[in-house]
Amino acid sequence: MRRLARVVLLCLGCGLCSLLYTFSQLALSLEQEAPWRRGDSAFPVRRQLGDDDTRLEAVAGSVGRDERQRPSGPERYDFPRPQLSERMHLAVVACGERLEETVTMLKSALIFSIRSLQFHIFAEESLQSDFREILDNLAHNENFNYTLYPISFPTENAGEWKKLFKPCASQRLFLPLILSNVDSLLYVDTDILFLRPVDDIWSFLKKFNSTQIAAMAPEHEEPRIGWYNRFARHPYYGKTGINSGVMLMNMTRIRRKYFKNDMTSVRLHWEEILMPLLKKYKLNITWGDQDLLNIMFFHNPESLFVFPCQWNYRPDHCIYGSNCKEAEKEGIFILHGNRGVYHDDKQPTFRAVYYAIKNYSFEDDLLHALLLPLEEELQKTQHTYCGRIYKVFLKQLTKSIRDLSNRRTKER
Repeated sequence: MRRLARVVLLCLGCGLCSLLYTFSQLALSLEQEAPWRRGDSAFPVRRQLGDDDTRLEAVAGSVGRDERQRPSGPERYDFPRPQLSERMHLAVVACGERLEETVTMLKSALIFSIRSLQFHIFAEESLQSDFREILDNLAHNENFNYTLYPISFPTENAGEWKKLFKPCASQRLFLPLILSNVDSLLYVDTDILFLRPVDDIWSFLKKFNSTQIAAMAPEHEEPRIGWYNRFARHPYYGKTGINSGVMLMNMTRIRRKYFKNDMTSVRLHWEEILMPLLKKYKLNITWGDQDLLNIMFFHNPESLFVFPCQWNYRPDHCIYGSNCKEAEKEGIFILHGNRGVYHDDKQPTFRAVYYAIKNYSFEDDLLHALLLPLEEELQKTQHTYCGRIYKVFLKQLTKSIRDLSNRRTKER
């Protein structure tokens, strides 16, 4: 019996050693198969605010990677897994002459927001030094961090993605892959202005049900003037499509989801579905990446949370008569000056709001330096359809300024 017990113990010991060796080899092989998770060759510039200093630091990748094993695609950047108490993440893509517009958008986000913000700014190389100079001059405002990134597309199809719709616009499609450790993100176009705290749209993440991965507003409220329902030559979400200028994303869910599609019976991951969609529909799409998002959510409608029009208020909501009822009741929460209306005379109401925020200085009093001058300018626009309802542009802004004043009073 003693001899039998010794044999059994010896066998168990050998089996345990074999099992430990197998697990160690498996872990090593997995690490070698995904070297990009440890870093990247691009050097995004991250502004880091410490307790006693502000410095610029380059975020470098690991050394000694095997480039042959690296999957082709956009650059990927890893961040620590966020906790509920951490910063809100906001992303924007800026190319061409969008520097001033982007900075004005970022300023509008900083004016009212309560929690700290992490800005992810994707910009052409020619704009990056200007962004650094401007944002570093706001170092006294400790409510934000920023990171600058180069424009990055999948290597094998970079040319097609760059020329899709406007320059760099399709960069937003690759944010879940590039910002690989960011859990949730608010993407906005450069021509966005926040008239209430970013915290409020960020709170929609808690309202997502178990299947929803992103939130956007309808492209139109009134089907009679809708573009998708009248002209689209491809599938689109809902009755009038969706607008991707303001897009709230649970990126962890996006990366994990398998998407239904009309190309194969097999469901595909986000990174697997983008190029096949472009190849199938590139002759039928007009608005580039927004059309691709409409196609994706047409086939996966359960995955989209739709927020009301006052969270993405555009000229179409007033130039043919007011058709955003929620904004009439509560005011405009996020203003979207698409079609360049901040920079021409076609929609002076939108232009007035833009210049009021652009010219505002953080040291100034919001009531006397922003709200009252803006009201005076808006009254001059009443000859236009949007100007006739100019008070809609002031309603939420007035409340946001009052709420901010109350918060500051309580902090004293």
